Amino acid sequence: MYLAFPAAAVWILAPVAVALLLVALDGRRLGSALLVGSVYGLIFFALLVAWTARYLGPIPWAALTVVEGVLTAVAFLPVALAYRWVPRAWPRGRLLVLPVVVAALWTVHELFLGNWPYGGFPWARLGMTQAEGPFAPVASWVGVSGLSFFMVLAVALLIEIVRLRAWTRPVTLAPFAAVMLALLFVPLFPTASAGTMRIAAVQGNGPTGYFDERTPYGVIKAQTTASEAIEGQDVDLIVWPEGGVDYDPFQDQATVRRLTRVAASLDAPLLANTATERGEDIFNTSFLWTEDGWSGQLHDKRHPVPFGEYVPDRAFFNALVPDLIGLLQREYTPGTNPPVVDVDGIGVGLAICFDVIYDEVIREGVQGGAQVLVFQTNNADFRGTDENLQQLAFARMRAIETGRSVVNVSTVGTSQIMRPDGSTISSLDADEAGALIEDVELRSGLTAGVVLGPWVQLALLFGGPAVLIAAGVVARRRR
Repeated sequence: MYLAFPAAAVWILAPVAVALLLVALDGRRLGSALLVGSVYGLIFFALLVAWTARYLGPIPWAALTVVEGVLTAVAFLPVALAYRWVPRAWPRGRLLVLPVVVAALWTVHELFLGNWPYGGFPWARLGMTQAEGPFAPVASWVGVSGLSFFMVLAVALLIEIVRLRAWTRPVTLAPFAAVMLALLFVPLFPTASAGTMRIAAVQGNGPTGYFDERTPYGVIKAQTTASEAIEGQDVDLIVWPEGGVDYDPFQDQATVRRLTRVAASLDAPLLANTATERGEDIFNTSFLWTEDGWSGQLHDKRHPVPFGEYVPDRAFFNALVPDLIGLLQREYTPGTNPPVVDVDGIGVGLAICFDVIYDEVIREGVQGGAQVLVFQTNNADFRGTDENLQQLAFARMRAIETGRSVVNVSTVGTSQIMRPDGSTISSLDADEAGALIEDVELRSGLTAGVVLGPWVQLALLFGGPAVLIAAGVVARRRR
């Protein structure tokens, strides 16, 4: 499964991994199913999030691996129960009912990890492996969770076809054939073209990591220097990455002058980001700046990263690892304002760094009128790892799911501008300063994935466990 995610990104290995895991869970009692799930979850997450140890050492990596791995094992117990209960409850429905229940419960496990604890970590969703695979368009119809469901459904159906030797009865192959046709040949859900917007995305490659050696205004200087490539260009919007400004412009007049100078000299509004203070709260804030100063528009990150941007239960964890917890002196507050800004009548949807993996942030931006999506991130603490490539793949899936062009800009790379079908228009390599300037296609209208996605999640969240419980009751009575 790890090899299905970037950097390897061998998409076909995702259904292969699902098949191996489902077969390993089938027939297990709860104890051995927990063991199988633990082996899978711990090894998978140890590989997938190894980038957390790049600068901070093994403790954060081990902690995240153990939490996500153990929760994965627990979340797969209902799948093992489904393989025990459903065939007993409805022997004739094994070919149809069992795969649907298993696929629904797999999706429930993804929703569980994506929402708990501390807001969840929906980084390892199966659908996200298909950013450059043939199944990706399905997300534009049913969302990323729906794509995960249909992928597992196809695999679970195939397992039952093999188990029951159903190839001898062609009619029993019909459900599998229907699912595979839907996965392979469904087109992208159409959205309407709404013109273009000339956007410049600037990757300054400045000192933005925790342990980078910084000088006063060093980051904004790097961004300003890289922005010089835009001079003489007619652009509608300049985008800087997360953390592209050192100081709070609502507190620091020198920063105000620098931002105003950039917007005035390049004759375009600037979408920038930094930590801001309001009262006693600190926010990770993106704001729109013009030659006349702040436009009055901003968006605060919805999901600050636990143990990265704030410390939950600080007293408890400080007692365990005081040196690491002591590095995090600022406590970011979750934002509540809409993830969209208006640039001369054009809605620009926003997601700051890891917010790209949270469905509701993306959905709210598009439903709020966004005709293009801008994702600002700071990958400096993960230079040379898979983290940036994984996040880039998630951004690509968001383009496909929403039918919107995406501008994904990083402090240190890789930055890309993508079409609504997820294909790359232009790119800046990691550790390279520069600017991407493109006429980015605008789109209007909502995809079915945006509209139906949350309803699909709710149906699977309640439907899967409900059918499992019913199967357990019926199976017990039959015994």
